[in-house]
Amino acid sequence: MLSETMAALAAAGGTAVVQAAGTDAWTGVRRQVARLFGREDPQREHAELVRLDQTADQMDAARPAEVERLRVRQEAVWQFRIEDLLESLEGDERARAVDELRALVAQQPSHRAVSAGQSGLAVGGDLRVQADNGSAAAVTMGNVTLGNPSQPGPHQD
Repeated sequence: MLSETMAALAAAGGTAVVQAAGTDAWTGVRRQVARLFGREDPQREHAELVRLDQTADQMDAARPAEVERLRVRQEAVWQFRIEDLLESLEGDERARAVDELRALVAQQPSHRAVSAGQSGLAVGGDLRVQADNGSAAAVTMGNVTLGNPSQPGPHQD
């Protein structure tokens, strides 16, 4: 069983693989991941390159409505594979793999892609919305009426 730290590192590795697919970073990530899994065996490394290419092809071919679901699925697949690899290694070999994985994750941007559905707003950084002096503030608002509320009292027709 992996420690929480190694499990989190495996999750970050899975995310790094999927986020790099189809970007300028893909070639380097692809090579590093294949080396990580290949463990100096050219046949295993080649098999990993094929798997990585399949992941990139699936992400590239996905329809817009499928991208998020596929991204989550592929991240989980790669996380599991990385966890399985780390569990199979011992001692110095595991330590080297962890170092390689940390280096891979450290090279990736720390932000996640953001998206929003219809009528939504996606923010990829900080967002500050502030109201003062009795005003209202929001990124989006529905039917809003500002003014003084009616005074409670007897109902008049």
